[in-house]
Amino acid sequence: MRLQRSIARWFDRERICRVASANSRGMPHLVPVCQVVVDGKIYFASASDGRKALNLAENPRIALTVDLYSDDWTHIKGATVQGRAKLYAKGPRFRKIRGLLYRKYPQYSRDATLDESDSVIIEVTPLRVFTWGLD
Repeated sequence: MRLQRSIARWFDRERICRVASANSRGMPHLVPVCQVVVDGKIYFASASDGRKALNLAENPRIALTVDLYSDDWTHIKGATVQGRAKLYAKGPRFRKIRGLLYRKYPQYSRDATLDESDSVIIEVTPLRVFTWGLD
Protein backbone atom coordinates (compact mmCIF):
# COMPACT_ATOMS: atom_id res chain seq x y z
CA MET A 1 0.00 0.00 0.00
CA ARG A 2 1.15 3.54 -0.71
CA LEU A 3 0.16 6.55 1.29
CA GLN A 4 -2.66 8.69 -0.07
CA ARG A 5 -1.23 11.85 -1.59
CA SER A 6 -2.65 14.11 1.16
CA ILE A 7 -1.22 11.92 3.95
CA ALA A 8 2.13 11.65 2.15
CA ARG A 9 2.28 15.47 1.96
CA TRP A 10 1.37 15.72 5.66
CA PHE A 11 4.23 13.37 6.64
CA ASP A 12 6.71 14.99 4.25
CA ARG A 13 5.88 18.57 5.25
CA GLU A 14 6.33 18.03 8.98
CA ARG A 15 9.85 18.24 10.43
CA ILE A 16 9.71 15.15 12.67
CA CYS A 17 7.63 12.10 13.26
CA ARG A 18 7.65 9.65 16.12
CA VAL A 19 8.63 6.07 15.43
CA ALA A 20 7.62 3.10 17.54
CA SER A 21 9.38 -0.23 17.23
CA ALA A 22 9.68 -3.29 19.44
CA ASN A 23 12.29 -5.98 19.76
CA SER A 24 11.51 -9.68 19.35
CA ARG A 25 10.47 -9.86 23.04
CA GLY A 26 7.99 -7.00 22.59
CA MET A 27 9.93 -4.30 24.50
CA PRO A 28 8.73 -1.00 22.94
CA HIS A 29 10.98 1.86 21.85
CA LEU A 30 9.67 5.29 20.81
CA VAL A 31 11.83 8.07 19.31
CA PRO A 32 11.48 11.14 17.10
CA VAL A 33 13.10 10.97 13.65
CA CYS A 34 13.56 13.20 10.63
CA GLN A 35 11.65 11.74 7.68
CA VAL A 36 11.09 12.10 3.96
CA VAL A 37 8.38 10.55 1.79
CA VAL A 38 9.10 9.07 -1.64
CA ASP A 39 6.53 7.27 -3.81
CA GLY A 40 4.13 6.77 -0.91
CA LYS A 41 6.72 5.28 1.46
CA ILE A 42 8.28 6.93 4.50
CA TYR A 43 12.05 6.95 5.00
CA PHE A 44 14.35 7.89 7.87
CA ALA A 45 17.88 7.06 8.97
CA SER A 46 19.50 5.45 11.99
CA ALA A 47 22.89 4.40 13.21
CA SER A 48 23.36 0.74 12.28
CA ASP A 49 23.68 -0.12 15.96
CA GLY A 50 20.87 2.20 17.10
CA ARG A 51 18.00 0.65 19.06
CA LYS A 52 15.41 1.37 16.34
CA ALA A 53 17.57 -0.29 13.65
CA LEU A 54 18.29 -3.29 15.88
CA ASN A 55 14.61 -3.64 16.76
CA LEU A 56 13.50 -3.39 13.14
CA ALA A 57 16.07 -5.97 12.05
CA GLU A 58 14.49 -8.37 14.59
CA ASN A 59 10.89 -7.27 14.14
CA PRO A 60 9.97 -5.21 11.04
CA ARG A 61 6.59 -4.06 12.38
CA ILE A 62 6.59 -0.30 12.92
CA ALA A 63 4.30 2.63 13.65
CA LEU A 64 4.91 6.33 12.88
CA THR A 65 2.90 9.33 14.01
CA VAL A 66 2.82 13.00 13.03
CA ASP A 67 0.48 15.15 15.09
CA LEU A 68 -0.21 18.76 15.96
CA TYR A 69 -1.63 19.69 19.33
CA SER A 70 -3.78 22.72 20.00
CA ASP A 71 -5.43 23.91 23.20
CA ASP A 72 -8.48 24.33 20.97
CA TRP A 73 -9.20 20.66 20.46
CA THR A 74 -11.15 21.33 17.27
CA HIS A 75 -7.72 22.03 15.69
CA ILE A 76 -5.94 18.83 16.81
CA LYS A 77 -4.80 16.78 13.82
CA GLY A 78 -2.54 13.93 12.99
CA ALA A 79 -1.91 10.63 11.29
CA THR A 80 -0.50 7.27 12.32
CA VAL A 81 0.92 4.77 9.87
CA GLN A 82 1.41 1.12 10.74
CA GLY A 83 3.64 -0.79 8.40
CA ARG A 84 6.67 -2.92 7.69
CA ALA A 85 10.23 -1.69 7.68
CA LYS A 86 13.08 -2.60 5.37
CA LEU A 87 16.67 -1.58 6.13
CA TYR A 88 19.16 -0.38 3.50
CA ALA A 89 22.78 -0.43 4.68
CA LYS A 90 24.28 0.66 1.35
CA GLY A 91 23.63 1.06 -2.33
CA PRO A 92 21.67 3.37 -4.61
CA ARG A 93 18.52 3.54 -2.43
CA PHE A 94 20.64 4.45 0.62
CA ARG A 95 22.42 7.22 -1.29
CA LYS A 96 19.22 8.59 -2.89
CA ILE A 97 17.35 8.86 0.43
CA ARG A 98 20.43 10.26 2.20
CA GLY A 99 20.51 13.02 -0.42
CA LEU A 100 16.82 13.80 0.18
CA LEU A 101 17.32 13.87 3.95
CA TYR A 102 20.32 16.19 3.52
CA ARG A 103 18.25 18.49 1.29
CA LYS A 104 15.29 18.67 3.70
CA TYR A 105 17.51 18.89 6.81
CA PRO A 106 20.77 20.70 5.86
CA GLN A 107 22.17 20.26 9.37
CA TYR A 108 22.12 16.47 8.87
CA SER A 109 25.24 16.47 6.70
CA ARG A 110 27.09 18.61 9.27
CA ASP A 111 25.87 17.17 12.56
CA ALA A 112 24.82 13.57 11.89
CA THR A 113 26.55 12.37 8.75
CA LEU A 114 25.00 9.25 7.24
CA ASP A 115 27.66 6.86 5.99
CA GLU A 116 27.22 3.40 4.52
CA SER A 117 29.79 2.13 7.04
CA ASP A 118 27.71 2.92 10.14
CA SER A 119 24.18 3.99 9.16
CA VAL A 120 21.04 2.52 7.65
CA ILE A 121 18.13 4.00 5.77
CA ILE A 122 14.79 2.60 6.87
CA GLU A 123 11.93 2.32 4.39
CA VAL A 124 8.40 2.02 5.76
CA THR A 125 5.74 0.45 3.59
CA PRO A 126 2.33 1.46 5.00
CA LEU A 127 -0.20 -1.26 5.80
CA ARG A 128 -2.75 0.79 7.77
CA VAL A 129 -3.31 4.51 8.15
CA PHE A 130 -5.34 6.30 10.82
CA THR A 131 -6.02 10.04 10.74
CA TRP A 132 -7.78 12.64 12.87
CA GLY A 133 -8.64 16.24 12.04
CA LEU A 134 -7.21 16.06 8.51
CA ASP A 135 -10.42 16.59 6.59
